[in-house]
Amino acid sequence: MTTPETENIFVFVPNIIGYARIILALISFYYMPTHYAVAAWCYIISALLDAFDGHAARYFNQSTKFGGMLDQLTDRAGTMCLLVTLAQFYPEYTFWFQISMTIDIVCHWIYLHTTVLQGKTSHKFVDMSENPIMSVYYTNRTVLFFMCAGNEAFYSALYLLHFTEGPVFVGISLFRAIAYLSAPVAIVKALISLLHGYVACINLGIIDVKEREALRKVK
Repeated sequence: MTTPETENIFVFVPNIIGYARIILALISFYYMPTHYAVAAWCYIISALLDAFDGHAARYFNQSTKFGGMLDQLTDRAGTMCLLVTLAQFYPEYTFWFQISMTIDIVCHWIYLHTTVLQGKTSHKFVDMSENPIMSVYYTNRTVLFFMCAGNEAFYSALYLLHFTEGPVFVGISLFRAIAYLSAPVAIVKALISLLHGYVACINLGIIDVKEREALRKVK
């Protein structure tokens, strides 16, 4: 029988799914410049597995900090590498892809890092879940999935449009229609990421003030 002291969290089911996501993402990165079908399928499956590792973690009671970090890093790296490729395919929009990468990586990193630092020990910290809109974003898994899927769909559609328009329905191609429909979702998700970064900066300031007060009391 496995005891807490002998548990190997690295072979937990959600973490194994995470490893599969990484392998699929790496295959996608390799084929992105040339073989769009292989790259797109591997990227999309890797992104969809993001929903399954969370369910597995809850079902098997195998939620871990390692798994959460693995999940976050895989998401950020996957989007970043896709945007790097898009910057090569659409050089006239490189600046906007750079801005998108910056927002995605910086805001998620500072928010995650601040959450670890604050430890949720003070009521003074700003909690975005208290906002009714953000509360829905955090507690409704359907909304969260829709936002993440819409964001991925936008950039994936741009990627596919470099190679093909795809099937055409009522005068518009499938991939172009997906890009148009998902663009607002990608914009809103970027704004939410900026809000994450803003709140994280406020909470970091609270941490700094508390630490400086503690140092002054010691002196």
